[in-house]
Amino acid sequence: MSYGELAPYAQDVSKSRGRRLAEEPSATRRPYARDRDRILHSTAFRRLNHKTQVFIYHEGDHYRSRLTHSLEVSQIARSIARALRVVEDLTEAVALAHDLGHPPFGHAGERALDAAIADAGGFDHNAQSLRVVTKLERIYGGFDGLNLTWETLEGLVKHNGRCAGEGKPIPEPILDYCAMHDLELDTYSSVEAQIAALADDIAYNAHDIDDGYRADCFTFSDLASIPLAQRHLEALDATYPDIEPARRLYELKRRLITAMVNDLLEETQGRIAALPSQSADAVRGAKRVTVAFSTVMRDELKQLHEFLFDRVYRHPRVMRVMGAAEDIVVELFNRYTHDPGALPPEWREAARGDDPRATARHVADFIAGQTDRYAIAEHRRLFDATPDLR
Repeated sequence: MSYGELAPYAQDVSKSRGRRLAEEPSATRRPYARDRDRILHSTAFRRLNHKTQVFIYHEGDHYRSRLTHSLEVSQIARSIARALRVVEDLTEAVALAHDLGHPPFGHAGERALDAAIADAGGFDHNAQSLRVVTKLERIYGGFDGLNLTWETLEGLVKHNGRCAGEGKPIPEPILDYCAMHDLELDTYSSVEAQIAALADDIAYNAHDIDDGYRADCFTFSDLASIPLAQRHLEALDATYPDIEPARRLYELKRRLITAMVNDLLEETQGRIAALPSQSADAVRGAKRVTVAFSTVMRDELKQLHEFLFDRVYRHPRVMRVMGAAEDIVVELFNRYTHDPGALPPEWREAARGDDPRATARHVADFIAGQTDRYAIAEHRRLFDATPDLR
């Protein structure tokens, strides 16, 4: 599909606010396609292959990593963007970049770093994603970061909705960046970025069922207590009464994704029709998000998330492993902070500065870039005993 066939509410590439540092346009790629490609070729993206989604990478070959999760989000987001006739390149760029700021060990690592640098502004993985693509990636000759377009950066920062006016503190790194490049924190993001955000929800709701079942965190009977899952299990069993468990699991996941996508499309089309004008500006200035699930689906997904929270994210085995992972991150942070010589040569000088807040943020940047296996290897190098995360 060419950009000329887009819906009127799609992001108009000719009206892009461009890059903070001007560059010559590509002869072969549109601006958002360049963003997507820069993200795919970044060091931070490759590292996602060995960063935890829910289960540590060495617990099994089939569990999702941050990389496989990001690829699944991208696929779902592209499909939705195509159905709504908006810019797939922009949607895909935001989807692929949304987890670049995650530290090792998933949310356990994030909690540990947030506590460790509480006096230096705290740690937020969305804000860290912004730091990665605007500062920490150092691969281009002319600039730090990836020099992405304004619209892709906006989508990253507003991954969970507007930043301002929501009653929540805005992470310090986002405020610092917006002081020199205003991402308009009091508006919503484009339809494309909102699609990427909901595709993230669709992907993890479906694949955490898959991973949780494979990890023996629950049974099909347990899952049938959730109305959304029960409905699809009954329909599946009526069609395939003797289906084997592995196929039953995959078919359930497939049907759940389809149900969530179809609900999102119907609700979003209604919200688009209710906009005061069919334009990207109307989407950003709306009083509510434009891309959304219906009230019924939101309620059902809330029940599903509570089930996953209880049976998977707070499963005793997961909690034990993640508690040990938090300890690894805290101990690495304390060691690097008090002994900058333990850092790689290129990271040492900045850690020896006189500003403790800047030092804390610098060390957090280094740890956040580590993969699970690198963090474990570093801990083994620096300490006499390292927890076995199994």
